[in-house]
Amino acid sequence: MASDLTLSGDYAALLGDLKGRIRSAQTRAALAVNRELVLLYWHIGQRILTQQAQAGWGAKVIDQLAQDLKAEFPDLKGFSPRNLKYMQQFAAAWPDEPVVQQLVAQIPWGHNIALLQALKDPAQREWYARAAIQHGWSRNVLIHQIDTRLIDRQGQATTNFARALPEPTSELAQQLLKDPYTFDFLSLHDEALERDLERGLLAHLRDFMLELGVGFAFVGSQYHLEVGGEDFYLDLLFYHLKLRCYVVIDLKIGEFKPEYVGKMNFYLSAADDLLRHEQDAPTIGLLLCRTKNKVIAEYALRDMDKPLGVSTYQLSESLPVHLQGQLPSIEALEQEVEGVEGETYGE
Repeated sequence: MASDLTLSGDYAALLGDLKGRIRSAQTRAALAVNRELVLLYWHIGQRILTQQAQAGWGAKVIDQLAQDLKAEFPDLKGFSPRNLKYMQQFAAAWPDEPVVQQLVAQIPWGHNIALLQALKDPAQREWYARAAIQHGWSRNVLIHQIDTRLIDRQGQATTNFARALPEPTSELAQQLLKDPYTFDFLSLHDEALERDLERGLLAHLRDFMLELGVGFAFVGSQYHLEVGGEDFYLDLLFYHLKLRCYVVIDLKIGEFKPEYVGKMNFYLSAADDLLRHEQDAPTIGLLLCRTKNKVIAEYALRDMDKPLGVSTYQLSESLPVHLQGQLPSIEALEQEVEGVEGETYGE
């Protein structure tokens, strides 16, 4: 039977505070360990580069170093020839130690290897490194964002935010929207309707939320609003935790048309009156269309007071019928991916 002390509110508060402090200390310790490891790898890579330049050592020195370091530190992983080559590449990619300390030492070694493997441009590597820190991306999410060219899509939606929202909210809102959105997890037939697109996105809600970005909280689909005694339904309703506002998404299976703006303006006005709390910022709208004419979209938004963006989306291309059944199954692909993810770069 629990004691009176265990059941008391003061004890529960104490326990909760101590748990939080312990978890925070564990997180700081893990970050410190990672930082020291990445800095160690950078210094090793720098020494290899320096000696190769000064003494004219060839690539074989990597194999010799790996053998000698493993002999000296048999219980430590991370000194394989492959990982030493990554250290060499890492030091060459980031020659300035202050940048290493302030930036890439803040992300795990596996993230840094992903940046080296996927990107040649230093500015792009830095952009994705900063984004990974800001959003807390896992290595797989980082790779996905690189593969889908997030750097070229973020902030590219056609919007009226600069006029409809105050600074700095307008700039933040602009950066949260993309164009195009990549729904590579979804394919639709040519005769698909808006409800098919909506069902597909809801069936892959986790992937959809990942593509939307950090901060979006799902509220509902076909969200009911009653206006003037009539029923209206929002395709998708979200709440953005950083902007502190509702986000209404209207899905269109075809090309953007100017008349869509009037309907969205109605939805935003209704959402502001019926859903928005006093502390909430104005509701934002996003029209997601298969294609758009940028000039027409800009004209349609020019005199609109409600904050609204227009973006396009890309779907996974359907396979021709004669190729279906000739590719590996989803299960086989998942097993292969799990095998790759199981490899450790420190060995």
